[in-house]
Amino acid sequence: MIENKRTNWPVMICLILGLSTIIFPLYMTIMIALKQPSEMTNSIGGILSLPKSWSLDNFREAMRITDFWRSLLYSVLITGASVVLSIVLHSLLGYVLGRTKAKSKFYSFVYYFVVSGMFVPFAILMMPLAKQTAQMYLANWAGVIILYVVFYMPMNTLLYTGYLVNIPVALEEASRVDGATTWQTYWKIIFPIMKPMHATVAIITALSVWNDVMMPLIIMGGSGANTLPLAQLNFQSQFGTNYNLAFSSYLLALIPILIFYVICQKRIINGVVNGAVK
Repeated sequence: MIENKRTNWPVMICLILGLSTIIFPLYMTIMIALKQPSEMTNSIGGILSLPKSWSLDNFREAMRITDFWRSLLYSVLITGASVVLSIVLHSLLGYVLGRTKAKSKFYSFVYYFVVSGMFVPFAILMMPLAKQTAQMYLANWAGVIILYVVFYMPMNTLLYTGYLVNIPVALEEASRVDGATTWQTYWKIIFPIMKPMHATVAIITALSVWNDVMMPLIIMGGSGANTLPLAQLNFQSQFGTNYNLAFSSYLLALIPILIFYVICQKRIINGVVNGAVK
């Protein structure tokens, strides 16, 4: 006999409400991006209604104003370099601290010192950093990459250290018996095992770097090099904002990071759950 399963209405209602919080802003963004300024009104119905004529003119104009391909290149360069360096350096630091902090008070102190960096807001440090990077000739995309690697070190180290709890030490002991060095053990055994956490760190870092506007604005402002979020400030003026072009640019900037998320999302949940183990 087939059992009748009752619909869990509270759960269904919560899912519908949660889905609406995603679909409604996305629908609104697409509609505004496809409309002309003359179609925009102060009423909700005017904003949410379908455009009178479907055109991609706003997207072409947004790409021209933001110098889209050049800005995209800087965004991809900064995001890609930050992600790669974060995975390599932060996983190494997480491995060292994860295997030693329980045995040594010194490494335990180093671990908590590094992790405590999560509680230092960027707003406190941005002016001193702007002056120091200028004095060190790092007021450019290279300096932004270095700062991103430093600022995301606490969170990523915490995740990698937590994930190492799930990796038996016996694997390392067996590799040493076979004559492998610590360096070989890490790169050939530990690093590949941490692939779920690599994906988690990659997407968290990439999303944060891709959408950030403060760091490039403070460090790269005036250098002539713009990331996409920085270039999108061109749509805001003293007298108002061109929402049609701005929303078109937002949709264009969403596509690359969305593709990256889809590629990595299979491993993200597994990495977050395992990395949360203390």
